[in-house]
Amino acid sequence: MSWTLTAADLPDLARGATLLGTGGGGDPTIGSLLVRQALGDRSLTILDPDELADDLVVIPTAQMGAPTVMLEKIPAGTEPTLALRTLEAHLGRVAQATMPIECGGINSMIPLLVAAETGLPVVDADGMGRAFPELSMETFAVYGVHGSPLALAGERGETVVIDTGDDDRQMEWLARGVTIRLGGVAHIAEYAMSGAQVRATAVPRTLSMALALGRAIRLARHAKRSPFEAIAQTLSTTLYPHVRELFAGKVTDVQRRTRDGFAKGWAQISPPDGVGQALEVEFQNENLVARLGTDVLAVVPDLICVVDAESAEPITTERLRYGQRVRVLGISTPELMRTPAALAAFGPAAFGLDVPFVPVETRVVGAPAAVG
Repeated sequence: MSWTLTAADLPDLARGATLLGTGGGGDPTIGSLLVRQALGDRSLTILDPDELADDLVVIPTAQMGAPTVMLEKIPAGTEPTLALRTLEAHLGRVAQATMPIECGGINSMIPLLVAAETGLPVVDADGMGRAFPELSMETFAVYGVHGSPLALAGERGETVVIDTGDDDRQMEWLARGVTIRLGGVAHIAEYAMSGAQVRATAVPRTLSMALALGRAIRLARHAKRSPFEAIAQTLSTTLYPHVRELFAGKVTDVQRRTRDGFAKGWAQISPPDGVGQALEVEFQNENLVARLGTDVLAVVPDLICVVDAESAEPITTERLRYGQRVRVLGISTPELMRTPAALAAFGPAAFGLDVPFVPVETRVVGAPAAVG
């Protein structure tokens, strides 16, 4: 069922989307402020994917670039709508709805910003079910919808259209190069599709799930209950039913560099008492693999989420700092992201990891209710 979203929902939505973004997807605070300013006291219409007309024209919108750059290079706020209008002009079609390409702090907000500025509804779905660093790593592409042509806009009104036909990897490579030359951040419109194609290729209802997650964490805190149990309970009836606590401890080292348009590095999380092996989490914008010594506890496309040890507030990779007390959660990804075709696009080998994909619920034995 379709629903409405107001500015009061934004903090909960940002919190839940940041958790699902598994460390990436951009800064949630910046995105929330942009949407709040554009929305005012109005509301947005969020469309359920099952209710879309088959021929509805949907054009997803997003921000791309290194999250570390986004903390200092604040968007003007006009770029995503400019990218949408540029792609509409190129295609000769007018969007009837927009949609996220991924879950994540700012990238669950960018379509809401476009909707607030244009009056378009937003589809409750996306193309990753989490966040990934590359534009070609989409369920859209895995199941038959290609990203090209893509329109890209910069903060000074620059626009570029990239048309690589069915070659989504070449589209990503060219768009990444343009983004780097625009200072490391740009806004895009891509993967134009029909309502029927949304149902066939997208991960459904991720906006409503993010909102429910963020709300459950907040309400649990206020009631002095475990927010970790709230996370597990909220996800138990979704496409992400398995939650495992992988580790708890203190961040004792972070190595992070912005290279090739990505924030790449790793974080070391040591046991609270300093005794025993430390967990290492490797990331490329998003968390990719969690290792305890030689044991892999979780790996993409399953979600690896670093959160505050007490409040369960999610921590993005660019905000990891020495001394933070954290817990690391592993969350199972939907089955449509575990098929051979999906794993070829965004499984461990796609990131150069010599690690077989084994579901987190198999790697780490334990009931979701044990998280707490």
